[in-house]
Amino acid sequence: MTPLPKEHFDCANNLCVTTQRVHAGGQSLAKYGSLVCLTLQNAALSLLMRLSRTQHELFAATTAVVAAEVLKLAVCLALLFVEEQMGKGVNLGRLLVHTIVKQPMDTLRVMIPAIVYTIQNTLIYLGATHLDAATYQVTYQLKILTTALLSVAMLNKRLSRLQWLSLVLLFMGIALVQLTQISGPATAVAGHEQKPLIGFLAVFGACCLSGFAGVYFEKILKGSDVSLWMRNVQMALFSVPVGLVGVVLYDGQSVQEHGFFYGYTLLTWLVIALQALGGLMVAMVVKHADNILKGFATSLAIVIACVVSLLFLDFHLTPVFTLGSTMVIGSIFLYSQPTAPVPALSSPDKR
Repeated sequence: MTPLPKEHFDCANNLCVTTQRVHAGGQSLAKYGSLVCLTLQNAALSLLMRLSRTQHELFAATTAVVAAEVLKLAVCLALLFVEEQMGKGVNLGRLLVHTIVKQPMDTLRVMIPAIVYTIQNTLIYLGATHLDAATYQVTYQLKILTTALLSVAMLNKRLSRLQWLSLVLLFMGIALVQLTQISGPATAVAGHEQKPLIGFLAVFGACCLSGFAGVYFEKILKGSDVSLWMRNVQMALFSVPVGLVGVVLYDGQSVQEHGFFYGYTLLTWLVIALQALGGLMVAMVVKHADNILKGFATSLAIVIACVVSLLFLDFHLTPVFTLGSTMVIGSIFLYSQPTAPVPALSSPDKR
């Protein structure tokens, strides 16, 4: 057998190296691209939501929650369709019937987080109505604390000393940020009265609900072969009807007089789109990046929201707010730091 020339192996090696570089470049692009998207989404959502809640013709928050859930449902159905076409080629209709209709008990498991998320999203709009964008963005990081505590209680998760320290720092930082807001008098923006205490209570309630729903959702996802997109479709089956009930109970008279989309502008639809796609962006970051980079994205979003509020939204920076927000950003970095695995208590002799 005639040996292959050396040039053949050189070309093969060069092709292999080039392929590895292209693959690594693609991974790097996906990682940092997803982080940029998440950063911009977090900052833009808080800023645009605040702007949308300062319009003279204020839209009903309950209708915006329903619209976001419907949009999320449409996006997840589209992703499932593409996923099935690129995979096994299973008919989407048959897949939905098999997963949702023929497994009713599994579908009912997502009813609780679906209802909780719907209430949480309504509270978020209430918080944005009474808090400026920078304060809202910082205060909403309280969900890290509620999620961590509920993870310990519901999932038996163990936190390191550094993580506990970061949670204490987070709580102190948010307390400082809220100190000047709550103690100040009520003001009016675009004819709507601003009550910081109501805004803080709304965001605090949203953080508690977010922590519970997130931990519960993680618990039912473990050990399940149902995809994240299908879970979101199942949740929409409950969240949309619950959201419509909220529209009838809280804004029924207004909707009857002015219509479902009263007060909607392009800005309103941008907020709805950002809220609907936020969860999908988080899923991208979890897939392509890590917690440290995710924490960096969250911290950068806080900085962007503060800078934009300071320059364009008549926000006044105070030393107390600066100290509190710095503590919050630092706590996010501390909580995201990797920790060494804790040795098992049942085998003390292993070193």
